[in-house]
Amino acid sequence: MNKILYVTFLFFSLLFLQVFLLNNVLFLGFINPYVYVAFVIFYPLKKERFLFLFLSFLLGLSIDFFSDSGGINAFALLFIAYVRLFFIRVIFKKTEQDYLLFDLHQEPFGKVFNYVIILIVIHHFILFSLANFSTQNFTGVIVNTLYSSIFTSVLFFLGTYIIRKKK
Repeated sequence: MNKILYVTFLFFSLLFLQVFLLNNVLFLGFINPYVYVAFVIFYPLKKERFLFLFLSFLLGLSIDFFSDSGGINAFALLFIAYVRLFFIRVIFKKTEQDYLLFDLHQEPFGKVFNYVIILIVIHHFILFSLANFSTQNFTGVIVNTLYSSIFTSVLFFLGTYIIRKKK
C-alpha cells in the first residue's frame, strides 16, 4: 500500500475509532483505552520528522477537540512521537541507516512488546498527570496509568493480531 494512503487511513481510522467508540468506553468506571497511540507506533520511520510530529499533534488535537480535554491528548501524543526514535535506537539497536528498512512486524515479539508498553505507559502517565494536574492525587494517576495502559495494550495487541491474521 502506498505510504501516503497508509498514513491517511491510519490517521482517520484511529481518530474515528477513538472518538466515536473508545471514548465512550469506561471499564469499571475509570479505565479508558487510548488506542490512538498506535499512530505513533505504526508510523513509518523516515529521516524527516516534522511531518510525523505535526500529524501526531494534529491527531491528538483532533481527539482533544471532540472530547473537550484542552490539549492533553495532543501534548501526550506529541511527546511520545518525539521520543520514539530514542526508544527505537535503545530497544531495537537501530541506526539512521536502518530506518528505511525497519519493519516493526519483522522484529522479535519481546522487543516489540517492550517498545509498545513503554510508549503506552509514558503516554498514559503524561495524559493522567495533566488531567489531574495535582500532586495530591498521585496514587490516582498511577492507578489510572497502570490499568488504562494494561487495557490499551491488550486491545492494541489483540487488534494487531486480528489485522495481521487477515493478511
